[in-house]
Amino acid sequence: MRHRFYGLKKIKVRQSWNKYNLYNLSRIKSPISQQQTFFQQKWAAKSLSRGYHGETIREKHWQRMFRPTLRSVVPMNHEYLARTDGSEQALGRGSGLEMRPDPDRKLRGLARTPYMNMVYAPTERRLDTAIFRALFASSTRQARQFVVHGYVKVNGKKMIYPGYQLNPGDMFQVEPERVLFATGAPKDRNERRAGRKLRALAKSSSADIPEKEPEIQAVPEDAEEQVPQDPKGVLTSLLTQAKSILNTTDDLSGKKKRALRAFSKEVKRTLSRKTTDTTITDSLDAQLLELTSRLNISETSTKPTTPTTPTATTATTETNGSPDAKPRIDGSTIVLPSDERRMLREALAEARENPIDPSKAYATPWRPREYMSAFAFVPRYLEVHHKICSAVYLRHPVARPGLGEVPTPFPAEVNGLAFNWYLRRR
Repeated sequence: MRHRFYGLKKIKVRQSWNKYNLYNLSRIKSPISQQQTFFQQKWAAKSLSRGYHGETIREKHWQRMFRPTLRSVVPMNHEYLARTDGSEQALGRGSGLEMRPDPDRKLRGLARTPYMNMVYAPTERRLDTAIFRALFASSTRQARQFVVHGYVKVNGKKMIYPGYQLNPGDMFQVEPERVLFATGAPKDRNERRAGRKLRALAKSSSADIPEKEPEIQAVPEDAEEQVPQDPKGVLTSLLTQAKSILNTTDDLSGKKKRALRAFSKEVKRTLSRKTTDTTITDSLDAQLLELTSRLNISETSTKPTTPTTPTATTATTETNGSPDAKPRIDGSTIVLPSDERRMLREALAEARENPIDPSKAYATPWRPREYMSAFAFVPRYLEVHHKICSAVYLRHPVARPGLGEVPTPFPAEVNGLAFNWYLRRR
């Protein structure tokens, strides 16, 4: 089905990042032939261009969307507009008076305006097409799936209609997890196997814990210390500790603050589960200890701060002098050589920003999918913020000298023939 959809034998170009589509783009040819009649040329151009622009739109629906008027802008001299209102252009009209051109004025040669590339401008207003243009999905079909499944919001409200027509100023956003899945590389065989093992382990652990209705029992006041601590209570205390570290410590860097906030988010997600296991609590406790201990990491110093003893002097000399220095513990502070501290900092930063998570549907650490660079561009009529996966539809696309803002792989001649095909049917 994939080969037929992209048409390796008969070239079909789609709005997709697929490698077969990239191969078809490299060998696409103009359907115009001198041996064909004008009708055949128009039909071939229409068939080829419609396979790329809105191939999910029914033909009659597109005929209703088609407009014979094409939006364009003309650059004008701002100095001339500020100096006059243009009324001198009508002086002497009909009486033989002609304005002589200014010899000092240098005429600039403007490029031709590709009006015919704006034929399919109405399809760029569709929500699924705008999601694909904003690089939030790898194809318009995937963008359509995101909309139908409720992962897209327009102006803060869920929108489940892929054909919704955006207006200038509308903001749409996609769930970041869906964008990471759409633009990230797929898992390989080993990563898929690790994900299946993780899901099977989670399923077996949830099946071993029977769900019982809570029984209300009166606990005497003297026996409060003997009652085992609830895992969710432990998680709540961990969340409180993380918040206190954020509020009381002022010299934290931005990365450390993001790490603590990510830890707090993980605790909140764990608290929202139906059952909370103690193993999860232990791992989160270890994570908090790791974060707090990272605040006490310091470099080795040439001057010892503690009283000099033979053992301490020997340890300091070995740590600072030899290239194979090993970390040592000085009181409550972990002392590391500068090189190891730098490597540790880089490794922790990379692990925090892009961790390995087998439970994700995409390959981790995240990396962009193959053949993405050929399609990684954003049109002028969109303002995209990739960190929060949101974009604003600024205005309708227009044509200007030398540029048509509707991205199309076809030349103006092919789009012009398609325009003539639909123009005669209006």
